[in-house]
Amino acid sequence: MRLSLRSSLTLFIAAATVATVAAGPTTQAEARIGTPEPSVAEATGAAPIWGECPPVESGIPRDPRQQCATLQVPLDYRAPRGRSIEIAISRIGTAQPGSRRGILLSNPGGPGVSGLDLPSVLAVGLPREVLDRYDLIGFDPRGVGRSTPVTCGLDLARDNSLVLPYPAPDGGIERNVAFARNTAAACAKHSGDLLPFVTTANTARDMDRIRAALGEPRLSYIGGSYGTYLGAVYVSMFPGRTDRIVLDSAVDPGLVWRGHLRSASKAVAVRLPDLLAFAAERDAVYHLGTTPDEVRRSYDRLVAALDRQPLPIPGGLMFDGNTLRETTRRGLSFDARFPLMAELWRELTAAISGSTVDTAILARLDRLGPAGRAGGHRGAGTAQTPADNHVAALYAVICGDVAWPRSVALHARQVAADRRAWPVTAGMPSNIWPCAAWPTRPVEPPVKVTDQGPRNVLILQNTRDPITPLAGARGLRAALGQRAVMVTVDQGGHGVFGLGSCADETMNSFLATGALPRRDRFCPAPSSADAIARSTRLPYLPSAWPL
Repeated sequence: MRLSLRSSLTLFIAAATVATVAAGPTTQAEARIGTPEPSVAEATGAAPIWGECPPVESGIPRDPRQQCATLQVPLDYRAPRGRSIEIAISRIGTAQPGSRRGILLSNPGGPGVSGLDLPSVLAVGLPREVLDRYDLIGFDPRGVGRSTPVTCGLDLARDNSLVLPYPAPDGGIERNVAFARNTAAACAKHSGDLLPFVTTANTARDMDRIRAALGEPRLSYIGGSYGTYLGAVYVSMFPGRTDRIVLDSAVDPGLVWRGHLRSASKAVAVRLPDLLAFAAERDAVYHLGTTPDEVRRSYDRLVAALDRQPLPIPGGLMFDGNTLRETTRRGLSFDARFPLMAELWRELTAAISGSTVDTAILARLDRLGPAGRAGGHRGAGTAQTPADNHVAALYAVICGDVAWPRSVALHARQVAADRRAWPVTAGMPSNIWPCAAWPTRPVEPPVKVTDQGPRNVLILQNTRDPITPLAGARGLRAALGQRAVMVTVDQGGHGVFGLGSCADETMNSFLATGALPRRDRFCPAPSSADAIARSTRLPYLPSAWPL
């Protein structure tokens, strides 16, 4: 899959010392740099007309009570009478109107992940005392799914191995640089009029339009992964319109976005020993080694072998070392995926010795999150949603929220350093993204997340999260100051809510009664068997794509 150019990193750095990625022409959007508006005008016009939801695309079982509607919002909030776009919203009303407090808006993470069916997920995962208090509200963020989607016209079957920028086996990034340039140009060609405005700040403004359209003075919110940053931006822009806010698996607002992505190298290294120990304890099943060190050596040999000689798999694709690295990174997100990962390692080890890979195991890799295998190929899309929408929306947000460095040499140096320090991720988190060649500059500075506002934010965080590390949650906790309380759980994986720790009780009590702990709390991990059983039932898991 990743047949990159094989030149040495040293020669590449020398050639690229003064090279920068072509930026493309300046647009009108570049000139409109300003600060976020302190408020958004209340939505006008009729209330949403609720009806049947569009066909399910996510594979999530949909609650028959869930209804959907659309709202019109400004593409550019500084030109509110200009072009409008659609935002798709959904709801499941409380079964106890007499106990109703308001609305509980939600976001699963991403960026680029649909949240339209999240109410159906929360209706299963939340306890009755919470469900009685709220109408559950979901939405597809601007640019995503049914909400005026963006596209870059990417062929994900062809570009699957490049969407996340893993370097070549020798560390070269030439192919990543070419993909970044070509993709930035393609995004501008296909969605250039939308791209500058598909940002976290504008999505927060859309959230406030949803609140206003539903006739609510305030909103409560639960967001996971990227959704924690979206929630933090909302509470900073609209502090007086917030009720009870839960942020699960947090992003440090001071590291948006390249700093956050780079933090994954250490986070994955901290989490990997949990999987190594799982496989070692079951050597009779997986035959990878009787100690974590032995299993790690087996994994390293396997990656090296696939770097040298990728394996052909059904569909005309190749399973190479980078495919295994990315599959493993996603597999670290939830303990329930450990059996699949150890089984995959065992099958691949046998295959490089002359056997064939069990195609049933390869099919099961689609469990590894909303973006599928390593590059996120989701299929052919629909008439309403382009096949590359989740990737295009990801790029739009992370490239539009904040400017990225454009120096190729900088990226090459940092990739080389990270490959030495954190070999498990092979330098990918520091590598070049299309953002380095993005055709426009951000239309406004990033929103400053502050401690100004009511004390109504609960942060939930695992100690060994490979996607949003503990250090990031501490950064968000510090930024919110007296507004927030953090509950840290001594476990690995991405996502706290629903896995049986004391954080569940704290969150449910907060949503039902408004009671926050007086100070930050630390929870022991639930039993491994209980956590695996609960995560297998998928009450609610933040997206691991990729934030």
